[in-house]
Amino acid sequence: MRIALIQLNTGNIVADAVTAAESLIREAAAGGAVFISTPETTHLMEMNRKAVLEKACTQDEDLGLKRFRALAAELGVWLHIGSLITKVAEDRLANRAFLIGPDGEIKASYDKIHLFDVDLGGGEAYRESALYEGGKAAVVAKTPMGAFGLSICYDLRFAYLYRALAHAGADILLVPAAFTKPTGEAHWHTLLRARAIETGCFVLAAAQTGHHATGRDTFGHSLVIDPWGRVIADAGEDVGVTYAELDLAKCAEARQKIPSLTHDRDINVTTVDAK
Repeated sequence: MRIALIQLNTGNIVADAVTAAESLIREAAAGGAVFISTPETTHLMEMNRKAVLEKACTQDEDLGLKRFRALAAELGVWLHIGSLITKVAEDRLANRAFLIGPDGEIKASYDKIHLFDVDLGGGEAYRESALYEGGKAAVVAKTPMGAFGLSICYDLRFAYLYRALAHAGADILLVPAAFTKPTGEAHWHTLLRARAIETGCFVLAAAQTGHHATGRDTFGHSLVIDPWGRVIADAGEDVGVTYAELDLAKCAEARQKIPSLTHDRDINVTTVDAK
């Protein structure tokens, strides 16, 4: 199965971002990819609260989503839009991923469960929960191409989510992201390889990259990792398309060698005061 990851430098003008993503999706399809994945916040990177609420649309009103659905149908590909900023109430948003089939229909969607509330130092802080509603359910989408476990960016730090996705049948984990530069440099490769090793899954992680219009810097390095934890494709820091070939038999092979999914236990923790 030939897949492609789209690495973007999304700005704060939705129409321009959709056009940029569409161009690369077309390139990926022309290059033979039958499954194409884009990063988190594919069509809008906006830090200002008032501006993002003005620019965001409901799912039914989102012209970018309609354009992506039409594009999947035109090209006859499976298209994973890593996430779109979706309005769910007058002053609340969801960070929502979409899996679109080659007929243009939305086959699955997923709202980011773990919200990015952190202080990185040097004045860089994020409070996603101030504006976004966290998702309530994990999602595995079983398709003719394989079973995809959906997640988004900060979810990556919560190993139990990926364990649950693997137990539910996932053999490909999707981790679209807009990782910050400092956290990406420190943890991106390590965490993604760990998720692959722990689950015996392929990991596909399409990423945002570079300096964005709102001043944010993202890490790039969209990755494809095999079930043994080997990096088989790394996009580096440039905007563009990265290809890889997936052989899902590798999942069974890795799980046979290290059958850790069959060894899970309910753990009772005893706390001892050892002063």
